[in-house]
Order: sequence, then structure tokens, then C-alpha cells
Amino acid sequence: MKLYRLLTGPDDSSFCHKVSLALSKGWHLHGSPTYAFDAETKTMRCGQAVVKDVYGKDYDPGMKLGEQ
Repeated sequence: MKLYRLLTGPDDSSFCHKVSLALSKGWHLHGSPTYAFDAETKTMRCGQAVVKDVYGKDYDPGMKLGEQ
């Protein structure tokens, strides 16, 4: 099965660490990162899609994607 996640976070090192952690767990970048202004908090926000192939499991909507 192929899993998809959209990682989001503030424009700071915590977002880079979140993406780096996903990559270290076998996730792969999918597409270009996004960067947008959050008018509510008046801050910039980042996003990056990641995908991962997982063999021997079936998709379940209740699964925690970050733990796969």
C-alpha cells in the first residue's frame, strides 16, 4: 500500500526536523514544498507532502500514519 501525509508547520527549524524525521523513517518527498501566510497568526507556514510504500499491510483509516 502507498501512504500519503501532508506535513505542516511554522517556518522554523521544527518544520525541517519534522520532515527530516519522516525521511529517516523511510518516507519520500512528494512534489514541491508549499509556503503560505497564515493571516490568523500572522506567520508563515510550510507544508511538504511525503509518501511511503508499506508492504504486507492493508490500509485502515484508523492507523496512525506517522507510526508506519
